[in-house]
Amino acid sequence: MNAQRITTLGQFIIERQAEFPYSKGQLSRLLRDIGIASKIVNREVNKAGLVNILGDTGETNIQGETVKKLDLFANEQFKAALKAGGECCVFASEEDDEITTIEGAVSADAKYAVLMDPLDGSSNIDVNVSVGTIFSIYRRVSQEGPGLLSDCLQKGMHQVAAGYVVYGSSTMLVYTTGHGVNGFTLDPSIGEFCLSHPDMRIPEQGFIYSVNEGNYIHFPQGIKQYIKYCQAYDETTSRPYNSRYIGSMVADFHRNLLKGGVFIYPATGKAPKGKLRLGYECNPMAFIVEQAGGKASDGKNRILELESTDLHQRTPVVLGSRRMVEKVESFLREFPDPGSF
Repeated sequence: MNAQRITTLGQFIIERQAEFPYSKGQLSRLLRDIGIASKIVNREVNKAGLVNILGDTGETNIQGETVKKLDLFANEQFKAALKAGGECCVFASEEDDEITTIEGAVSADAKYAVLMDPLDGSSNIDVNVSVGTIFSIYRRVSQEGPGLLSDCLQKGMHQVAAGYVVYGSSTMLVYTTGHGVNGFTLDPSIGEFCLSHPDMRIPEQGFIYSVNEGNYIHFPQGIKQYIKYCQAYDETTSRPYNSRYIGSMVADFHRNLLKGGVFIYPATGKAPKGKLRLGYECNPMAFIVEQAGGKASDGKNRILELESTDLHQRTPVVLGSRRMVEKVESFLREFPDPGSF
């Protein structure tokens, strides 16, 4: 019997090097650096209940959110990996107020800017619910030397790679370089990410909607109407749809990518500009979902075309199966709220 060929993340990246010939291997190495750092974070996430790494630090990040100890650990691990690798000239993180410029990079070819949410959904760690890492990579627009803020404030459509890692019952790394989406599952027996989900495609129509309905009273009228639509009985459209909301964007997005669905985090009365970050969360997920055949919108505009003016800029977001996103947009057009979207 022939043994099934196992393709590791490192092998796959090397085999697909032709997708980005301009990089001369730097982007490949950068992706491998992120993969290695995610293994270290995965190890700590899995043993978090056994060591003194759970709980709050007593500090808040630039978003005004309580910083978890594991947030800081993840942030430092990815930052250290990118500094050592030498392909990254500037690093921006949800956990840091300002960009981190990388002086004297090991490589003379530090051509990339990396934006990252090191540990998305970290409030769920204490209750053993899936969390994740989200990353976004741009080719620098500044000249040689340490990177600048302008390298990080590019439109999402200029990303050269994006991905996420979900730390769950199994650990998966999913990424795109603009040539489709591929997923890799960590095999703990050999310590390698192995190709498990080649050429991932999101169904055009799904039957799951993911939104925090606890904020229903604060939602725009169009979102309220869409939720009522999802809950109504209609046999021809297989409604009512299933409501699934974990509270970790990575986990909710990953499920919907595999099964089909829509993830919604709208503007609200409490957060009129939305809550999720454009650079660290929405742009990379939008790039991935579009490459998988889906759609990403702020309710009216394509996420990847939004102007980025602030490092920690927020935006409403609707992303997932194409037909479901378009349906949400139609409700927002039909029931416009003054000041919303």
